[in-house]
Amino acid sequence: MDTPPKTRVIIAGGGTAGWLAAALLTRQLGALVDVTLIESDEIGTVGVGEATIPTVQAFHALLGLDERAFMAATGATFKLGIAFEGWARPDDRYVHSFGDVGRSTWMGDFQHFWLEARANGLAGDFGDYCLELQAAEARRFTIGQQGPQLNYAYHFDAGRYARFLRERCETAGLTRIEGRIAGIDRSAETGHIDAVILANGSRVAGDLFLDCSGFRGLLIGDALGVGYEDWSHWLPANRALAVQTTSVEPARPYTRAIAHDAGWQWRIPLQHRVGNGIVYSSEYLSDDAAQDRLLASVQGRPLTDPRLLRFTTGRRLRAWEGNCIALSLAGGFVEPLESTSIHLVMTALTRLLRAFPFDGISHAVVTQFNAQTRRELEGVRDFVILHYHLNQRSEPFWKACAAMPIPDTLAERIALFADAAQAYQSPDDLFRVSSWTQVMLGQRLEPRDWHRLARMMPPERLGSSLAELKAGIAQQVDRLPAHQAFVDRYCAQAATGVAA
Repeated sequence: MDTPPKTRVIIAGGGTAGWLAAALLTRQLGALVDVTLIESDEIGTVGVGEATIPTVQAFHALLGLDERAFMAATGATFKLGIAFEGWARPDDRYVHSFGDVGRSTWMGDFQHFWLEARANGLAGDFGDYCLELQAAEARRFTIGQQGPQLNYAYHFDAGRYARFLRERCETAGLTRIEGRIAGIDRSAETGHIDAVILANGSRVAGDLFLDCSGFRGLLIGDALGVGYEDWSHWLPANRALAVQTTSVEPARPYTRAIAHDAGWQWRIPLQHRVGNGIVYSSEYLSDDAAQDRLLASVQGRPLTDPRLLRFTTGRRLRAWEGNCIALSLAGGFVEPLESTSIHLVMTALTRLLRAFPFDGISHAVVTQFNAQTRRELEGVRDFVILHYHLNQRSEPFWKACAAMPIPDTLAERIALFADAAQAYQSPDDLFRVSSWTQVMLGQRLEPRDWHRLARMMPPERLGSSLAELKAGIAQQVDRLPAHQAFVDRYCAQAATGVAA
């Protein structure tokens, strides 16, 4: 029997998205595909996607990555959630953690018990009943058999991450071409891309093309003409400035999202430095003023000049068009607030593997892929809008966010929680019930009513149950090592392979 030809996959662009695609395809499809990645050293990558969510662990398992080696190579630290400072009101602070809060039943989630207990003066803060949240606040962490199982993600250096993945891919036989894409050849019969043309005149032919060219969407947008749905009327921030600084304190196991009068700032601790940035709307803050504000607020000595990023939140109307699939910024962007950009690349790639077009492009498969991508991205969009819309701040930017019309899908979620303290996770939703609940309560959305099941417990029993839960979590946290000390020891073992 003749061996069928390999499917030629051309990845247009490097960076995190391009090298993630290369790493997954070379490892999981092996001899079935021939992967070529084209990137130009003349074209910089965004490179500020330094925070992730827990789904990254499952994807790393698909890549066969050793956690200690990955962390040592990328300067990574652990992440248990995001601290939102000043979002609902200037003096407010809450943590959206990666853990479940409290204990739920099939009839009702934990917030119903907590609201009933609070109404009777028997409850502490909502976050008192989440192990990951309390560990984050105490700046403690562990994994392995020496402590509780925490839900966690990572902070890492995006540039080092791409280089780490590149080394693995080139060892596995991937072809990398240095060059700038200047045009494409399209089939007159199907309209599909036959090849990309480089600036030096060379032609690189392929069967499937992955567009990792960033905001421009060189293939999906410029060449194939797939339009872009603008979401800036819901997500008005359109600028970001990023700068790296030296560390001045032990790394915290969480990202900081600090609101200001025209947007917010991030602070992401790595082993070797801190990533800082300011996100803002150019309608309310100039680029020069944003840079001055960022540099005046950072802790530590700047290691780089501030880098300006301009963006329009939204999504490509179709992520898969013909034989081209847009990944990461080429397919859409919902700003960096909840650290979802890398996750969306990973889910798109796993979706592609399940529907890989070895025998040609199926219209039904493409339609389903695009529908799932749209639903997933719209769910992330709604969750991010929630942070902006539910605020009680007095500045013009924030007042406009509070007054703006919002998507019906989000309005229905807010009404459901406001009326009955109910939250849910749909099949294509990234964020769990616990995430929606933590943010809605953190943004001061107070439910008018909740499920009566909590009233079936005598008040003293309800109060004692919550007190025992809180005390048990506090005891577990007290036994955890400091996050920085654990990271130092864990990554030092990368070369030896000694268990933590």
